[in-house]
Amino acid sequence: MHISEGVLPPATLVTGYAASALGIGIGLSKLTDRQLVRTAMLSSAFFIASFIHIPIGPSNLHLVLNGFIGLLTGWNCFIAIGIALLLQALLFQFGGVTTLGVNILIMALPALFSHLIFSPLLARNNVPIFPVGFLAGFSSVFFSALLLSLSLATAGNAFLPAAKLIFFSNVPLMLIDGLVTAIAIQFIRNIKPELLT
Repeated sequence: MHISEGVLPPATLVTGYAASALGIGIGLSKLTDRQLVRTAMLSSAFFIASFIHIPIGPSNLHLVLNGFIGLLTGWNCFIAIGIALLLQALLFQFGGVTTLGVNILIMALPALFSHLIFSPLLARNNVPIFPVGFLAGFSSVFFSALLLSLSLATAGNAFLPAAKLIFFSNVPLMLIDGLVTAIAIQFIRNIKPELLT
């Protein structure tokens, strides 16, 4: 779920960099020594998840896990996702350097919303964890696909069919990411519940 170089207009690229820089700045201001290790580990998980490909018809999708990262890092998701996307762009040409700001925003903003909406629910003992984890994972990929499609739409009418296709092709990934996030959050609640507070 990366936008490649040479597609987006300059205004979209500048907006992406500005919004991502703001998110990273806020994340850095909130980063503590305790959160540093967690943020680094989840950045690694995000980086590695992109190599786990799931065949869907003639193409394949990869896990995103941005909802999971958002739940565990809050504002630091901009840092975790930003580092992973930078490495993917430099090492494997996934996305690109000019589109890095937009790609970070597409992944990190839904992760942050996932944290803001679902983390308060996970902190309660009387809320079922599995459905909350599923919704966090599903909605993060949903909004990432939506932001990706909207970003492509700024490139002109020629990209509208591609924007629609990308959104609908990510529906299976929304379900799979929701399921993986739910299982991971349930596991964390059972063995180390303090990570969810």
